[in-house]
Amino acid sequence: MSTPARDSLTADSAPAPAAAGEPRAPSAAGAIILARHGEPALSRKCMITSAEYGAWWAKYEVGGLRAGQTPPAALVDAARGAGAIYASTRRRAQETAVAVSAGREVMTDALFIEAPLPPPRLPDLIRLSPRWWGVVSRIWWRLFDHHHHEETHAQARLRAEQAAQVLIGEAAGGQDVLVLAHGYFNHMVGKRLKASGWALVRDQGFKYWSQRRYEKR
Repeated sequence: MSTPARDSLTADSAPAPAAAGEPRAPSAAGAIILARHGEPALSRKCMITSAEYGAWWAKYEVGGLRAGQTPPAALVDAARGAGAIYASTRRRAQETAVAVSAGREVMTDALFIEAPLPPPRLPDLIRLSPRWWGVVSRIWWRLFDHHHHEETHAQARLRAEQAAQVLIGEAAGGQDVLVLAHGYFNHMVGKRLKASGWALVRDQGFKYWSQRRYEKR
């Protein structure tokens, strides 16, 4: 799988230096921070069939954030201290980047988009909320290789490894790296970071606006 092309949200400012804190040796790697986007505008308060969930997810994938949100100060601080900021190409990640980056350069990369959620084809009498269809679809995709001609779990795992190596390379010079992307794919990238000797030192879970910080051990 080739690396998707990158561009930036803004290109008129150079990356800021790493956040102030404990002195770091020039040869030490910076931290890698994987953050989830803010709350999307599309409501999950509905009961739908598996076929309807497919349409719901397609709409979710192109939608933006719910209006009126304020990003947490900790995430804004992480963006301020990062030497490099990446964002998925999805609109919800792009709007999250705008909210936290304060006009900083943000590298847009499809490498970080969410892993797909094709629902299993179940009878219409089964109606669930989008949240629970997401759980069912992830299980079918992960355990039963149900991908419906979309990216398979094996392919997504390779993409996660590629993403992890991009971030490790970016952090190698000592700067912190922030990624504004998606819950499950961030989890997959985090597993690849751990396999490469990185430790999860700050864990806010997978809620909207949350961050998970990894440091080289």
